[in-house]
Amino acid sequence: MPKLFAMAMRACRLAALCLAATGGLLAAAARADNITVTHWGGQFYGVPYAVAMDKGFFKAHGADVTGILTAPGGGTAVRNTLAGGIPFGEVSLAAAVQAINAGEKLIIVAAGTQSVADQMWAVKKGSPLHGLKDLAGKRIGYTAPGSVSNMIILMALKANGMTAQQVHLVPAGDLGANLSAVTTGALDAGFSDSLFYAQNPTLIEPVFWVKDVMSPRMMQTVCITTVEFAHAHPDIVRGIIAARREGLDYLRQHTDEAADITARAYNNPDVKLFREHMKELAGLDYWSDGKFDYDGMNHMVEGLQITGQLKAAPDWSKMVDTSFLPADQRAAR
Repeated sequence: MPKLFAMAMRACRLAALCLAATGGLLAAAARADNITVTHWGGQFYGVPYAVAMDKGFFKAHGADVTGILTAPGGGTAVRNTLAGGIPFGEVSLAAAVQAINAGEKLIIVAAGTQSVADQMWAVKKGSPLHGLKDLAGKRIGYTAPGSVSNMIILMALKANGMTAQQVHLVPAGDLGANLSAVTTGALDAGFSDSLFYAQNPTLIEPVFWVKDVMSPRMMQTVCITTVEFAHAHPDIVRGIIAARREGLDYLRQHTDEAADITARAYNNPDVKLFREHMKELAGLDYWSDGKFDYDGMNHMVEGLQITGQLKAAPDWSKMVDTSFLPADQRAAR
């Protein structure tokens, strides 16, 4: 009996050690320092973060971001932000406003991307549709409700004297899903951008470029975090913002290298095309260094006003906290 008891005790101790080890691994996984960037791996919102991770800028600023979660846009990106290892994300401005208005304890802490000049709606190659007004009565895809593309198509229609009721708007998913729906005939037109078009020139062609139907100066994305996390970990929030800015500065000075880094991060072998697109976006002043452009922000959320989800321009003073930005970025553009 004593021998059996001793064996049982050893087995219990071994099981306890295994549970402790497993628990430690699960805890480590739970603490993984992931943040969220909408359309990571597809669109170029995430380039400053890819560069910052590759060059060690996050760690240098005390925010050791080790991975990026993606989302197809809209409210999904906000939900992923809340679920990330670090509740920090770059998401659609409209989705951030909707979440805050719905009672989520979030704050906007930095600006993200500030131009939509590279974006377009595409049709199947050889389509008889050649302009926005040709889309009356047609099925038009965008990514997700509350997304950048959702706001843009609403504003593009309005700018051309059309309404959402004159077309059939469909939340189709990411750019790949929009492409598939267009080429199979499930959609008449789908959301795309210059890079995706350049990758698929035999399949699709532009039906209209956003820059040709309205002003491309819009604050597409912003950086958000929870009020609780911002108060508990202000240095991490400042560190992420500072690292993103350093990544942006680096890509402006080393555009080809930044393209190569992004191609690796996105698992895309077409480095030549990435280099061309990076130069295009840098020339458009696509990324904000963090400073808020309130005119561009008001322009972006016009889509929410068109649908009646906003009665007037947001009170940015209640949604935006500039204290996490460097002093030279706190004044509005």
